[in-house]
Amino acid sequence: MRKATPKKRVLLPDPKFGDTLVTQFVNNLMVDGKKSIAFTILYDALDRINDKAEKEGKPVLEYFKKALENITPTVEVKSRRVGGATFQVPTEIRPERKASLAIKNMILYSRKRSGHSMAEKLSAEIVAAYNNEGAAYKRKEDMHKMAEANRAFAHFRF
Repeated sequence: MRKATPKKRVLLPDPKFGDTLVTQFVNNLMVDGKKSIAFTILYDALDRINDKAEKEGKPVLEYFKKALENITPTVEVKSRRVGGATFQVPTEIRPERKASLAIKNMILYSRKRSGHSMAEKLSAEIVAAYNNEGAAYKRKEDMHKMAEANRAFAHFRF
């Protein structure tokens, strides 16, 4: 690269839980710069889950983190041209990208769910991810299957 890599921006922890992962989630959930609305949606979703988390004997933030962990992919496939043919090469994912992909998938599939409010849809997706089910979990499984199927091309890694 010609230029230096840009500095990582420091995320401030969120006001309720004091966690930067929650802030990153809210930043991805936010639409048109409406951060306070995004915080409201997430906190409402976590309030809906709170009783289920207490039955498990966990704080709601741990429940949320476990759900994200369950949908976090470890490998992905990238297209690589070798001699006129395009191969799907499985590659490991950096930790920052893992978290980002998990968050983006959860938000994407929450938006696609049926329901009245975004908080309701998000809470349903979090519960599904915690139980290793739902669309975001299926997406992770599909990524892993694709990487496993193309394991023969791993030597083309770049």
